[in-house]
Amino acid sequence: MIQFGRRILKATVGGDRVSGSPAPHGRVLLVALTPESRAALGAPEREITSFPYRVGRESRGIQPTPHGFVRERRNPGSHPSNDLYLVEGAEPLNVSREHFEIDREGAGYILVDRASTCGTLVEGGLVGGDTRGGRRSLHDGDVIIVGSSRSPYAFKFRVG
Repeated sequence: MIQFGRRILKATVGGDRVSGSPAPHGRVLLVALTPESRAALGAPEREITSFPYRVGRESRGIQPTPHGFVRERRNPGSHPSNDLYLVEGAEPLNVSREHFEIDREGAGYILVDRASTCGTLVEGGLVGGDTRGGRRSLHDGDVIIVGSSRSPYAFKFRVG
């Protein structure tokens, strides 16, 4: 349990496999700890099935159409730079376009800052920020806050 602003955060999950081959410790999940995180994942949790798993801010605009509004499409032939896009509409922005990635390292996992502006909090410790990058080992149950402690995007990293 960790205090996030005025909220107390908790989460639970299970285990299986990653990328067609067993992960070092089973299934790898990001679990939403806030309503904004759940909306970004589209569910209470998301299994990470390929590495590196990249996270960043959605920067495409919204265009009106005769049938409503749609997100701008990427240029033909371009590839997404993230696996998970986080939407931020208000200043100051906490999430960089290319914020962090989760990757395998040996028998474990690491979080690598992708030269983000605000960095990423892992169990209260700052990784990266000021566009300097950085890395930290991830362990089952670690809480990841994307950007500053005021960010609405908080997740629990689960392996099992």
